[in-house]
Amino acid sequence: MTPTRETRGGTVRVADSKNFTVSTTIAAALLTIRPGGMREMHWHPNADEWQYWIKGKGTMTIFKHGSECGHDGLQSWRHRYVKRNLGHYIKNTANSDLQVLEVFRAPQFMDVSLSDWITHTPPELVAQHLNVSAETIAKFPRGKPEIVPV
Repeated sequence: MTPTRETRGGTVRVADSKNFTVSTTIAAALLTIRPGGMREMHWHPNADEWQYWIKGKGTMTIFKHGSECGHDGLQSWRHRYVKRNLGHYIKNTANSDLQVLEVFRAPQFMDVSLSDWITHTPPELVAQHLNVSAETIAKFPRGKPEIVPV
C-alpha cells in the first residue's frame, strides 16, 4: 500500500477501520525506519501495543511511571509489548532499514507524538512546564512527522 506518511526518516503504513473496513477490532502500522532514523517519542491513548520486529536492529526506550524507563537493544524476529499511554520511541541503529509491525486491539490506530503535543500547546505553557526557551520549542517539527531523521 502507499505509505500513510513518508519522511526522510522512513515510512508508516496504517491499516485500520478507516481504510480496511472489516478491521473493526484490530489496527496495525508497519514502520520502515531508515538508517539513523527514529520513530519519535509518542504514546497510544486507545490501546496497548504489540510490536514485532521484522528486520533490522535498533533500540527502544519506554518511559514508565515517574523516572523509571526501560531501554532495549533489539534485533529482528523479536517482539515487545508497550502498555497504553506509556511514552516510547524506537531508533534504527544499523546501516539497513529497520522494519517493525505495531498491532493494537482497537478499531483505529491512534498516537500522540511529543512534537505534535508540544506544537499544539501554547508555547508559554510548554516553556514554563518544561523549563525550556521559546527558541527550543520553535525547533520541534510540525505536522506530526512520526519518523524523523536523527
